[in-house]
Amino acid sequence: MLKPNHRIGLFMERAFEDQTGKMGLGVLRYSENPIVCMIDSANAGFDGRILSGVDRECAVVATVDDAKALGVEVLVLGIAPPGGLVPSDWWPALDRAVEIGMSLVNGLHDKLGPRYPRLAKDQFVWDVRTEPAEIGVGTAAARLLPGRRVLMVGTDMSVGKMTAGLEIVKSAKAEGIDTAFVATGQTGIVVSGDGVPLDAVRLDYASGAIESEVCKYHESKLIVIEGQGSLLHPGSSATLPLMRGSCPTHLILCHRAGMTELPKIEWIKVPPLSELVRLLESLASACGTYPSARVVGIALNTGHLDDAEAKETVNQMEIELGLPVCDPVRSGAGKLLEAVMA
Repeated sequence: MLKPNHRIGLFMERAFEDQTGKMGLGVLRYSENPIVCMIDSANAGFDGRILSGVDRECAVVATVDDAKALGVEVLVLGIAPPGGLVPSDWWPALDRAVEIGMSLVNGLHDKLGPRYPRLAKDQFVWDVRTEPAEIGVGTAAARLLPGRRVLMVGTDMSVGKMTAGLEIVKSAKAEGIDTAFVATGQTGIVVSGDGVPLDAVRLDYASGAIESEVCKYHESKLIVIEGQGSLLHPGSSATLPLMRGSCPTHLILCHRAGMTELPKIEWIKVPPLSELVRLLESLASACGTYPSARVVGIALNTGHLDDAEAKETVNQMEIELGLPVCDPVRSGAGKLLEAVMA
């Protein structure tokens, strides 16, 4: 539905206020589509680079009408809040966007298609979180694929699993390596144009859906699978179907520097990463039932640190864990790619 030349506006109302704008920021950083503007009435006129922290020019306007005047054709709902529902005060703006001819890309659980059944010829509504058709139960078929399969895993939600995965793909393609990216969340699917919205798939079919998607790339030398959730988070059930569906050969652990507890569930402490590494590797192989998968590197989110602090933290973690560590946004993912391909 989304074509490469479609001009995008990111609807980010209050997203910077309550820190729910992961979807919009991911699209802003990685989409190859022209990103015309962000819509956020509280920050209209502000420098989009400073507001977002993404080095890409992007105006900030107050309304969808302002966005339309700049040439926006497709409005992307830019938030990924807990529960994944459309905020009730967004409906007037979305109704207005459709009225003035915009298409909608929606990564939330609320479906917009039924609300807008009558669209103009060139308009569309893409409800990204829709279970794929013709999926079945997993069979671990991916274990037979000849290529390397890298699953991104994390210590929490929103620690950079998609970001690190896309940076590894970018580095691999720059090296001429035949590489595929399997998106498993709303942002990755919108950026790459394909994938499995794992949290919209019934649990019985979750590993089968991932398996089917991974096996599409059976000729690729390297397959990077976007991670979701975390084994540590009580609200996440994503890690096991991702492991069983992809039968990974390698794991990259994603972590936020300095995080010792889950930000919104403080009683859950992050264990020593060396212990978590052993748990992930043991779970991936299930006592040798499945192919072994080693954690070969750490993708460290250091966005809240200055350059000197980030460098010191990376160096210290490499010494402690004996693994390659880098912030792929800050310094590129070459070190992680090298560990995967070694």
